[in-house]
Amino acid sequence: MTDQTESLILEILKRIQADVADMKADLKELKLRTTIVEGHLAGVMASLGIMNDRMDRFDTRLERIERRLDLVDAH
Repeated sequence: MTDQTESLILEILKRIQADVADMKADLKELKLRTTIVEGHLAGVMASLGIMNDRMDRFDTRLERIERRLDLVDAH
């Protein structure tokens, strides 16, 4: 190979190396963002579970109130 060919190949490899380094940085950022989103989603799911539990207790209390006031339809 000539010096010119080797120089050209070296330049191409340097550009490829820079592109790979950029992709690695982007992938690292995406992994971090995914982890953050997963954390937020876990928080939302926990809050939803708490709200569902509260709604169940409200439902139980409402049924008891309706029975005491004779507001329940006889089926």
